[in-house]
Amino acid sequence: MRTLFLKIFLSFWLAQALFVVLAILVTLALRPQRELATWEALRGRALSEAVQAYERGGEAAVRQYLEDLQHTQHVRAYLFDDQRNEVSHRAPPGWAERMAGGNAPNRHGFWSMLMPSPFMRQSTTDSKGRRFTLIIELPHGPRIFFGPHGVPGLGLLIAIVSSGLVCYILARYLTGPVVRLRTATQQLAAGDLSARAQAPPLRRRDEIAGLVRDFNSMAARLEDLVNAQNRFLNDVSHELRSPLARLNVALGLARQRTGPDAQTALERIELEAERLNELIGRLLTIARLEGGAETVQRSAIDLGELVREICKDADFEAQNRNCRVSCVVADDCIVLGQPALLHSAIENVVRNATRYTREGTQVKVELQKSDQALPAEAVLRVADSGPGVPAEALHQLFRPFYRLDDARNRQTGGVGLGLAITERTVRAHGGTVKAANRPEGGLIVEIRLPLTPRAERPVGDRIGAAAEE
Repeated sequence: MRTLFLKIFLSFWLAQALFVVLAILVTLALRPQRELATWEALRGRALSEAVQAYERGGEAAVRQYLEDLQHTQHVRAYLFDDQRNEVSHRAPPGWAERMAGGNAPNRHGFWSMLMPSPFMRQSTTDSKGRRFTLIIELPHGPRIFFGPHGVPGLGLLIAIVSSGLVCYILARYLTGPVVRLRTATQQLAAGDLSARAQAPPLRRRDEIAGLVRDFNSMAARLEDLVNAQNRFLNDVSHELRSPLARLNVALGLARQRTGPDAQTALERIELEAERLNELIGRLLTIARLEGGAETVQRSAIDLGELVREICKDADFEAQNRNCRVSCVVADDCIVLGQPALLHSAIENVVRNATRYTREGTQVKVELQKSDQALPAEAVLRVADSGPGVPAEALHQLFRPFYRLDDARNRQTGGVGLGLAITERTVRAHGGTVKAANRPEGGLIVEIRLPLTPRAERPVGDRIGAAAEE
């Protein structure tokens, strides 16, 4: 029992069924006792009337009396003399003969052991000194409900089914909001800030209903905060573009009006302006990927061709550090997405590997198809031979502006946005990305993207738009 619903349902059902069974057993135990009390008062009279009928009319009269008793009172009765002969000359059953001899009848079955004996025995002596014994079998009760031999089969079935239905409704009532809350939590964790749990009726005021309402309030507040942050980031980035453009114009005018002595300072200003422009572009990309508010046309992309192109460029750039980038495309992988976004995401990972791998080493890029997941996935692995990353920092690599080593990133010019853009781009395409340290040293980044049939044509979808870097 792994779910709360099954635990509540089966626990309540077991308790309810046990209660119903015990109640029926008690009823069965008390019902014959009440009837026995009635027959205790009647059996003496029945014996006296049977003996009198025998004295008046013989065998025919006592037979008529006992048959009338069976028809009116629904009991079987047999009258035995002192020689253990049935007076009316009817064929008595074995239990009646055993009781006439003073022996208790055999009782078989679970129910018969629990209930009082349905048989009664009464003896008397007439005026001539003859001894007579009356044996009575009490009625078994309603057979529609209790079944043969007094076994309450149908009654138990009705009780268990009805109790199961009540317990099912109760368990669903208690766990339904929890299931909806869990679904909304998973959607929220996956990045859908508009996810909400179905609110319970206002008349429901218990703790679970309060938890659902509090969750919805928290999700709404979280959505407002994240949207406000994205709007702020987007607005600031756009506002910075205007003074940056004016700065580039002023820089061009300064080049024309100054002499050679100022060229070094102007080149530095130009370099920093380019870095600032790149930073603003990455910020806009982050903001748009987080918001996911734009619609772009997706198309089928040959991921192998895209990876080869990126590796070729990266291999050319890595020659400055005497490094190489090897590319192995084992399978044809067709994905559905935005080419510019995926190119930027994969290029960020490959270039990041070429920056931090040791000089004279090789960055390995491998692309293959994985059929273990449904649907099938394209798996891209980028492995370097650098110093690696502390284990506690692996899950933070894809956070915006996270830098493991400030000094090292100042040397390379990184600001901690490349892997953040990669993570959001891959997530927008329905994939996942993760990083891990290699046993032989270095870092390996794995990107998984869902494959699509090659024949599939582009369709519109909301995945976020890329800003030019």
